[in-house]
Amino acid sequence: MELTLWTYEGPPHVGAMRIAASMEGVHYVLHAPQGDTYADLLFTMIERRDRRPPVTYTTFQARDLGGDTAELVKRSIAEAVERFKPEALLVGESCTAELIQDQPGALAAGMDLGGIPMVSLELPAYSKKENWGAAETFYQLVRGLLKPLLPPPGSPKPDPARWRAEGRRPRVNLLGPSLLGFRCRDDVRELSTLLGGYSIDVAVVAPLGARPADLMRIPDADANVNLYPELAGPACSWLERQFGMASVGTVPIGIGATVAFLRELHSLLQLELPAELQPGADGVCEAERRSRLPWYSRSVDSTYLTGKRVFIFGDATHAIAAARIASRELGFAVVGLGSYSREQAREVRAAAAELGLEALITDDYLAVEAAMAAAAPELVLGTQMERHSAKRLGLPCAVISAPLHVQDVPARFSPQMGFEGANVIFDSWVHPLMMGLEEHLIGMFRHDFEFVEGHRSHLGEGAPPQAMPTVDDSITTTETSAAAPGGELRWSADGEAELARIPFFVRGKVRRNTEAFAKERGLAVIDGEALYEAKAHFSR
Repeated sequence: MELTLWTYEGPPHVGAMRIAASMEGVHYVLHAPQGDTYADLLFTMIERRDRRPPVTYTTFQARDLGGDTAELVKRSIAEAVERFKPEALLVGESCTAELIQDQPGALAAGMDLGGIPMVSLELPAYSKKENWGAAETFYQLVRGLLKPLLPPPGSPKPDPARWRAEGRRPRVNLLGPSLLGFRCRDDVRELSTLLGGYSIDVAVVAPLGARPADLMRIPDADANVNLYPELAGPACSWLERQFGMASVGTVPIGIGATVAFLRELHSLLQLELPAELQPGADGVCEAERRSRLPWYSRSVDSTYLTGKRVFIFGDATHAIAAARIASRELGFAVVGLGSYSREQAREVRAAAAELGLEALITDDYLAVEAAMAAAAPELVLGTQMERHSAKRLGLPCAVISAPLHVQDVPARFSPQMGFEGANVIFDSWVHPLMMGLEEHLIGMFRHDFEFVEGHRSHLGEGAPPQAMPTVDDSITTTETSAAAPGGELRWSADGEAELARIPFFVRGKVRRNTEAFAKERGLAVIDGEALYEAKAHFSR
């Protein structure tokens, strides 16, 4: 294992906790030392939940290691069953407890649990991480509960269009949303409303808000929607193999993806494609006009955004979607794409290859920060880790993926999926760029007579003289004004003054290019003249 200050994912038992906390009627007995209860804070503080996760810790201490910790496990399991009376029980161990090799799942299997379904979790803490742990837990829970309902070998696959013969509306399951995911609650609400508008019912949403009995109703639906492949991928694959349930793999994030998702679902369910989903003469279907994003992207006002350099990093689902929206729907230039989701590395690499990039697959936030600095973007789309890195580099940033901060779990309705999600994404991405332009203009004109100290507002004598706040260039500049490494170069006062006139979100790139130009020319001092010569050189 590698010690690190920050991490994109916790150990796999935290992923198991996400499943238990997302569902109702499920309890998780975790064999863990006293300190591992820190994970509770992820749900009470970040998700702002009014109750603790349904987890019982054995909380063994150092003095317990000299005794029989297996008895401690069995006692904890018996007490949890008696107190919480769960509808399904998860039993596992944390990374520390794994070293003791008490095998709590085997101990639980030998106990009388009163007929409660029990799933033993074997999560290799030293080779896997949180998202894998969540996906494996959800898969094992679905598999364990549905095993008695498996169809006999050789049974025909169910027809996704059987809803017509049964005289009902088609229904689908939304699989993958969970706590500590990115805007999952609002995505479910948006998609449920969207599908209802096309006469498609949502049968089961899982794991978020589902009970064990709901999981047993999954095969009653006509198809599954794999909303978050990081979490629902293994379960959807198993359901397709064992029950013949087809899955919709298009994730509806962005205008184009939402339309493609609806078309794929209509085709799968053998529903007639509505006129509003059919492309018009201009190639745009009527459904796309529900969002303001396509209109603005084609408007004159959006020309400031065209070609903006964007660096993207996050979980695979959101990073791939962001790259598609940025390049195809907003006209941005994607200069970096990566993910910490190693299980979906192939998909991320394929998306990067389409953009002529090499994907960055890593869980080292310092490597991501270095790649970000080298790419010299004008906007960063990432996790809360990239938000901190972007702040150090003086770059605007929008959070698009977990891991997230409490401020990324808004109380208001703020989905990422569907047509309304496209509106939210547009606001979240464009506002940092527009504020960057505003800050630059304030900096550019701060010496204008209207901004000088003592200038009165339009209220005249009714308002006291106020000094206009100025932009502190030391905050937004990524490099210092000292000489370059080795003492070979230094910036003159007029050179620094001219550099300060350049927008802060490209100032770092201009500084690097100018210093490289000066080294090639053998210059010792970079003044305003040298800066403009370098600009002319790189503009050819």
